[in-house]
Amino acid sequence: MKLNHLLLPAALTLSTLLVGCAGDVEPQYPPKELKDFSASATLDERWSTSVGDGLGRARYPLMPLLADGTLYAADENGLLRALDADNGDTQWEVRFDTPLSSGMSRDGARLYAGTRNGSVVAIDREDGSEAWRSKVSSEVLATPQVNSKLVVVQSVDGTVTALDRTSGQEEWTYSSSQPSLTLRGTGTPRVIEPVSFVGFANGRLVTLDNRSGQPLWDMRVAVPQGRTEVEQLVDLDGQPVLSQDGRLFVTSYNGRVMALEATSGEVIWSRDESSYLTPLRVGNYLFTVNEASHVLALDVDSGSVLWESDALEGRDLTAPTFVDGKLAFGDYQGYVHLLNASDGEVVGRTELGGDGISLPLLADDQRVYTLTNDGELAAYDIDASDD
Repeated sequence: MKLNHLLLPAALTLSTLLVGCAGDVEPQYPPKELKDFSASATLDERWSTSVGDGLGRARYPLMPLLADGTLYAADENGLLRALDADNGDTQWEVRFDTPLSSGMSRDGARLYAGTRNGSVVAIDREDGSEAWRSKVSSEVLATPQVNSKLVVVQSVDGTVTALDRTSGQEEWTYSSSQPSLTLRGTGTPRVIEPVSFVGFANGRLVTLDNRSGQPLWDMRVAVPQGRTEVEQLVDLDGQPVLSQDGRLFVTSYNGRVMALEATSGEVIWSRDESSYLTPLRVGNYLFTVNEASHVLALDVDSGSVLWESDALEGRDLTAPTFVDGKLAFGDYQGYVHLLNASDGEVVGRTELGGDGISLPLLADDQRVYTLTNDGELAAYDIDASDD
């Protein structure tokens, strides 16, 4: 793990962060060399194109969005482009005076994203025109989340703001206490119609009533330990995963992977495992990547380990993406790795480079899309051999 890319003093500006993190920190988990393997899946490039200047030195989490056959992708300098997902052709592009700083969510007509100067902007999906813009408490790194009435956004200062989806008018806010040092990132709320599940940098998980912003239950997922501020980091940077049967799965840095009853916060099971990435549920499997970049498959009912792979240890893996029975990851060198979801064996790999990949891949049927840190957007078809 490269802490110089992850740490953010809560009260410091981005320029201060970059100055303070100019030197490299010796990684706790040195990256393993990639070993040869017997490939049973290939990644065949369908198309690739450059999207501006990429994520920038600060690695803004400008997660692309795939919706209805269109890819929406942005760069650090305000460019937003809509592309045909099948061939990569540009449908439209716009440039904002204030660059976007978060990933995008959407409804039927609009995109929603955060900006560096602490605003949320609603964007018409047809032509990229701005529908409304609303100020929130601070810079937005977490993707705004929507339900039928609201856009709910979490800012880097720990404030959650609910905006009217049609007009952008503020409906309510909720604030939490922030530790003096946090990971570079913010938890992304899980928003459904009645409530929002929100994780904070202080290690707490809160369920907010979407009518008023009042907390319904509040629990501590991770407890600060150790002597230094780094050892005491307990951020909940991954987005909670909600299952249809009412279970909530959460991860925490220097903390636990947990399954909770969503209505009450009652713990079903927990496992000590440090992670700052969003887990992934597929059937009876819960897949997670810990801080060492070990990939774990857990039983969703008990939390027991079904398999664990350390083949990609120290390679700063992205959160997992499921595609065609496989898990897809990007890494710090720009490789895309495919692991068999049933046993964790490496089955495919290709190299993009592009100053590495820090954003999760997108998937559609047997195709994956990836955006490298320097702005190369590519589509790959997965071809699995018969055996």
